[in-house]
Amino acid sequence: MPDLSHLVLAVCQALLLLAAAPLVSGFSRVIRAKMHTRHGPGPLQDYRDLLKLMNRQDVQPPSAGLVFRIMPVILMATLLVIAMGTPILTRFCPISASGDLITTIYLFALARFFFALSGIDSGSSFAGIGASRELTMGVLVEPVMLLALVIAALLAGSTDLGTIGTAIATGHVHSMTATILAAVAFAFAVYIELGKLPYDMAEAEQELQEGPLTEYSGPSLAIIKWSLALKQVLVVGWFTGVFLPFGSSPDLSLVGVLFGLLVFVAKVVVIFFVVGIIENSVSRARFRFTPQHSWLGVGMASLAFVFYLVGL
Repeated sequence: MPDLSHLVLAVCQALLLLAAAPLVSGFSRVIRAKMHTRHGPGPLQDYRDLLKLMNRQDVQPPSAGLVFRIMPVILMATLLVIAMGTPILTRFCPISASGDLITTIYLFALARFFFALSGIDSGSSFAGIGASRELTMGVLVEPVMLLALVIAALLAGSTDLGTIGTAIATGHVHSMTATILAAVAFAFAVYIELGKLPYDMAEAEQELQEGPLTEYSGPSLAIIKWSLALKQVLVVGWFTGVFLPFGSSPDLSLVGVLFGLLVFVAKVVVIFFVVGIIENSVSRARFRFTPQHSWLGVGMASLAFVFYLVGL
């Protein structure tokens, strides 16, 4: 069981990420609008959208089952558990039990599973197609993430995300080349997971990647939208906490945690700015090409494993 200080850190970290998620999503839209020389909505627009949805009626299709009704709560709760265990502000996991590599992967898979299953459970054929697409993306992205993290765990000698990040930050890894290749492969998977061009378009609510949300409305839709924004921040925090832990606090001191927060904000701004430039510099690709591109991540992760075996 974590002590009180670690528990307070975990709760504060999760609530902070939850509060900042719509702002990060709005920042991405601002970058996109500016690169298109449009005025676009402001960075606080997502907060206004969530508030508007919270005040509307929650309508459910008559054929919807239990999974459809409970999915928004499960999605939000799962992501908050991940947020409480990920080493973001510190180099150690606030709650080590949920900061394990395997546990985190399974929690993300659980969120994706219920998200896709809710589309099927809604009874809508369009939502079912979107759910199938979501599961396909999971099959393509999650193995790359898992392989990259397993290589990092082998290099650090632990499956604890905080221990892996600490080993990378202090240079106590057996192969720096393998670490860099694993980080590149993981970053590639994170980019696809963010739902950016050329693979997806997060703002395209009427397209297939938003198919599972077709039948949702009101507070349920607000919770899902908020959860998806939180997921974007989480996967970026996951990447920075494991492969870019520099600046994170090595202890629980207030000054160290606040400095880690400032560094994390800077990392998020830089990463989403770079992602925005890449996204708006490429054209939309057909979804059937995504499996071909995902092999690039598998290849880099596999090459990292080779470098780990030979010790280079």
